[in-house]
Amino acid sequence: MLSHKEFRFIYPVLPFCMVFCGYSLNNLKTWKKPALSFLFLSNMLLALYTGLVHQRGTLDVMTNIQELSYNNASVSSASVLMMMPCHSTPYYSHVHYPLPMRFLQCPPDLTGKTDYLVEADMFYLNPLKWLYMEFQNDSSLPTHLIIFSVLEEEISPFLISNNYERTAVLFHTHFPESRTGSHIYVYERKLKGKLNQR
Repeated sequence: MLSHKEFRFIYPVLPFCMVFCGYSLNNLKTWKKPALSFLFLSNMLLALYTGLVHQRGTLDVMTNIQELSYNNASVSSASVLMMMPCHSTPYYSHVHYPLPMRFLQCPPDLTGKTDYLVEADMFYLNPLKWLYMEFQNDSSLPTHLIIFSVLEEEISPFLISNNYERTAVLFHTHFPESRTGSHIYVYERKLKGKLNQR
């Protein structure tokens, strides 16, 4: 019934559910072994897929940023902008380096306004317009942009006009949603004359 839903909100109920499941399985007479085998295998396959494959890109991109921090001699001039839905990446907890990073802000509405929009919502209303308004001069442009694949076509004029080149493609999910694409793209701003073909 809450407007803000997260899986962690149902964790306190899980022990009670396990008691009922155990009681029901214990009372099964004829299909006990097949039922247990089915439950084990189906849960194991789902656990492996959701734990190792599904939505993996947001962790992998942090490894990519961490490598940028450690392997790049000019890291002091590097900066990262993550144009993704709220709380998509673990941020500094995986980078462990004082690299200037920014993500779209999503603070809670403390004003009670009915038309309240967070920065991420304003961005997704018109991403190209937001980028041109936010970065009116070249000196404020980040060296790296991180986006979901669904955003690339819409902001391609900005990427081209500011000499951004795709340097990494990371798989994210087999089930993309509206703002979340199947892949994550890392773009790096290149100096004119040093651009490579995509």
